[in-house]
Amino acid sequence: MQVYQFIVGEEEEDMRLDVYLSNQLPDISRNYIQKIILKEKIKVDGKIETSKKYRLKQNNRVEIEIPAAEPLKVEPENIPIDIVYEDDDLIVVNKPQGMVVHPAVGNYHGTLVNALLYHCKNLSSINGIIRPGIVHRIDKDTSGLLVVAKNDKAHHHLAEQLKAHTMLRIYTALVYGNLKEDEGIISAPIGRHPTDRLKMAVVKGKGKDAVTHFRVLKRFGDYTLVEAKLETGRTHQIRVHFSFIQRPLVGDLVYGPKKQKFHLAGQALHARTLGFVHPTEGKFLKFEADLPDYFKKLLQQLENKHGQ
Repeated sequence: MQVYQFIVGEEEEDMRLDVYLSNQLPDISRNYIQKIILKEKIKVDGKIETSKKYRLKQNNRVEIEIPAAEPLKVEPENIPIDIVYEDDDLIVVNKPQGMVVHPAVGNYHGTLVNALLYHCKNLSSINGIIRPGIVHRIDKDTSGLLVVAKNDKAHHHLAEQLKAHTMLRIYTALVYGNLKEDEGIISAPIGRHPTDRLKMAVVKGKGKDAVTHFRVLKRFGDYTLVEAKLETGRTHQIRVHFSFIQRPLVGDLVYGPKKQKFHLAGQALHARTLGFVHPTEGKFLKFEADLPDYFKKLLQQLENKHGQ
């Protein structure tokens, strides 16, 4: 069992209890949090609260008790997935926003791994039963491309490319503010946040080296569309780096403002380009995934307003 305590900030005033907790605990689904609420495992200012719609006030102390994890058996599930490429060694998938990559607390079903186990007879065993075949991850609310290994040989080969920073990973993101530079490099070490252990942060002297290359694609007044190329692959790297330079991603409730204008389901971040050397054939493969509909509509909205 784990117990977490949070103090509601000014920007979180009047937020629903379940929404607030899902923002504070991004690795736990809102549906699971709602179940915990019904089980009377959540207190507000020391009193049990059983309504997911309870509206919080500034300085409320919220306590949530997460039950101990049960032994996990990952089951295949017939979930449609967008397969960009597949052969005997690997599969490249275009993950939708909102899908968790692998099972974890509160997300035992409906993950990409559940879908892959139904679709594929074999996945590499290197990461065990929870993350079979998963070479690298993208966040639940980030859409786009990732490669999955079908056997251990392919997994080792792809993992080595990640470690050597030779795997090509390019993202499209919409950030707040007007980036004056047409291109640049954000080089700042990333580690666990010093006070909020559920977040990452730029941590001088203690974090791991992290480098993001960016290029401006288009400016929309108070917003900038950018291309971000990962040199390293730290947890939440793009989100943390752009927040660090005071240009957080639109829709990012963890590293950006709590009150968002566009009411998105998550950060406007899409893994658009993925490239790597095939583990068996030895040739370089490169894949592109078009922006998802929600992202296109958001850009069209900005285009209509600013017309640049």
